Amino acid sequence: MFFQNMLETVGFLNISIPQIVMIGLSFVLAYLGIVKKHEPLLLIPISFGMLIANFPMAGLSAYCSPNMVLGVDDAGRDILAVCNACGGFHSEGGLVYHLYKSVKLGILPPLIFIGLGAITDFSPIIANPRYWFIGAVGGQLGIFTALGLSKYLSQLLAPLVSAFSWANSFDGKPFQAFTWKESASIGIIGSSDGPTTIYTAITLAPHILPTIAIAAYSYMALVPLIQPPIMRLLTTKKERVIVMPTPKEVTQRQKIVFPIVVASVCLLVVPAAGPLIAMMMLGNLIKEVGVIERVSKALGGDFLSICTMFIALLIGVTSTAQRMVNFQTILIIIMGLLAFMFGTVGGVLTAKILNVITGGKVNPLIGNSGVSAMPMAARVSQKIAQEYNPSNYVIMHAMGPILASTIGSAVMAGILISLFR
Repeated sequence: MFFQNMLETVGFLNISIPQIVMIGLSFVLAYLGIVKKHEPLLLIPISFGMLIANFPMAGLSAYCSPNMVLGVDDAGRDILAVCNACGGFHSEGGLVYHLYKSVKLGILPPLIFIGLGAITDFSPIIANPRYWFIGAVGGQLGIFTALGLSKYLSQLLAPLVSAFSWANSFDGKPFQAFTWKESASIGIIGSSDGPTTIYTAITLAPHILPTIAIAAYSYMALVPLIQPPIMRLLTTKKERVIVMPTPKEVTQRQKIVFPIVVASVCLLVVPAAGPLIAMMMLGNLIKEVGVIERVSKALGGDFLSICTMFIALLIGVTSTAQRMVNFQTILIIIMGLLAFMFGTVGGVLTAKILNVITGGKVNPLIGNSGVSAMPMAARVSQKIAQEYNPSNYVIMHAMGPILASTIGSAVMAGILISLFR
């Protein structure tokens, strides 16, 4: 009896094929983060969280929640229900379960926005308001593309795949077409902004948050691989070598007024975006006033890194085999990729239009920064520009569309939440 009870709690005797697949995927993400150095701050904790969440019996999944006590045995000990997430026995949720509440309650994403605000210089879009069109308009194409495709493609595919057991959703039900709430949550992956994506999914469709978050952060880390082919395809050699003039100077007063105005306008027009926009503008205001420099450095330094690390880890521990290995997940991953691709397309095409309007003064290579993958997209703009003109420096111009997209995607999230909540 003793040995039988011990064997029942040994993880490797209870591991399933889907769990092995997820553990293998965690090694791939770890390789990308450690060896290839693709966004290690994101991919290393995500991969580690995915690894530990898929070991059976460990109780390290975000879904290892408190179980009902079924009774007591002859020795007076509680008899507990088996945890659906890991197969273990708990009277309470574990460490990860309680940490995950900071994501589930929508606390961590706004905290990350405070840190982002504290390291952000909005001078590029203050100096060149035209960049708003690239980031806040063209770069949002991915959101609408993924939203529409996920809704109507899932309706088309549902009758075809629902009969297959492998296509079942994580709760064992046949695959069904996405609701508008789910489609909106999938579409916001096109914002290329992790906290915005998480905040929207938590509000509209928390049951698919793990897949959405993994897709968003994975594609953000892969921006250097996804965007360059699209940029080269949509631009000419003549356009790629355009040298843009040095951005004009922005006064300190303008920098201080900007976060106050943006927060006020957004809260008046799209209150649902308030938690994200308000926190970002607070962090930026603290930075720009210069009277609490110690707080500003802390927010933009260790605080931001720690919050990012924890949210990445907690995304990883939601990625259990039960929730990830199904057709729904496959479709979300595909829609996420399309969202990133079309966001890049929309940004580049908008930049080309501005190039024509301004008489050739805008290098369309900054259009990829219409997605708010900050600062990776701007680095990609700079790298591609220097391939064709080594003396060209477009990175400060590329930051304009990124900043506009960061604000625009948060506003778009608020609009989607207001429409579908």
